[in-house]
Amino acid sequence: MFRVLFNLSVLSVALCGFTLIQRFERWAKTYDVAFENSDHHALVFKKWVDNDNFIELINAQNMSYTLGHNQFSGMDVEEYRVYLAYRGGEKPLRTGGYLRGSVTNVLPKSVDWVTAGAVTPVKDQGQCGSCWSFSTTGALEGAYFNKFRKLISFSEQNLVDCDTLKNGGKDHGCNGGLMDNAFNWIEKNLGLCGELDYPYTSGTTKKSSPCKTTCTNIEGSRIVDFVDVAPSSDADMMAALAKNPVSIAIQADQREFQLYQSGVFTGACGTKLDHGVLAVGYGNLDGVDYYLVKNSWSYSWGLDGYIMLGRGQNPDTGSSYNGGDGQCGMLLEGSYPVL
Repeated sequence: MFRVLFNLSVLSVALCGFTLIQRFERWAKTYDVAFENSDHHALVFKKWVDNDNFIELINAQNMSYTLGHNQFSGMDVEEYRVYLAYRGGEKPLRTGGYLRGSVTNVLPKSVDWVTAGAVTPVKDQGQCGSCWSFSTTGALEGAYFNKFRKLISFSEQNLVDCDTLKNGGKDHGCNGGLMDNAFNWIEKNLGLCGELDYPYTSGTTKKSSPCKTTCTNIEGSRIVDFVDVAPSSDADMMAALAKNPVSIAIQADQREFQLYQSGVFTGACGTKLDHGVLAVGYGNLDGVDYYLVKNSWSYSWGLDGYIMLGRGQNPDTGSSYNGGDGQCGMLLEGSYPVL
């Protein structure tokens, strides 16, 4: 009886707003959404409508950021959270220590490693909890560019398959990992293979594969050390970003983050770290300070695959984000490799 009433209620929404169902069908076609049956179609439509209403509600408030539809629009928050996998709170022993003493340094007004040519195109982790590997390769790609003036796309699959307990690593493939762990593994492995030699496949299989030993490490890619950025410090994070793109961990499981589209994100976002990404610069947009962050959810999410996270003080509250831990906790676990 409940299912019948539910289907009728969804049908009434569709009949009352024909343009709404048209938009939904266009969205489903754009993101190649496969429906199991009519009940599944109705359920996804209901979630999509809920998100559509939420997008309109937030955007009507004229914030420093906007929301929009993307590949996650057919998910509720709980379903979206299943997508995330990051093993926070288990930092390994540090080899390089904290980067300190940056407060007295003269920092650049802005930094943009994308424009500088140190950042590869946005990638897509797909249905695998391998965000940590994409954050790791991004930081390695930046460090490699800065040392050799050459941009190479490194292999996330190499890490997903081989940086495991049985191969002398500490990470867990599609079940999460830590960037510092991966830096340590690359050091022990004497480098990392390139994307062309070891392409990414876990996005569709949703699991790792046996470790491939036939690929060749990129010359000069061995990590000899890594730096953990002093936590809860904008000055230290900015100083680190003046040197290199920085691997960071954030809390990304909030609905506004799920549907982020553009602008400086100053919305509700805590510090329960669940996602690894890459900070690639900082600046100011229309009077709001931000960090530029590269995600691994393809170009269809956010600002062509990026997000601007609020920096310094939240203009809406006049206080530091999360008591100084940064927007979405991004100042808590920053690190970058040294070649």
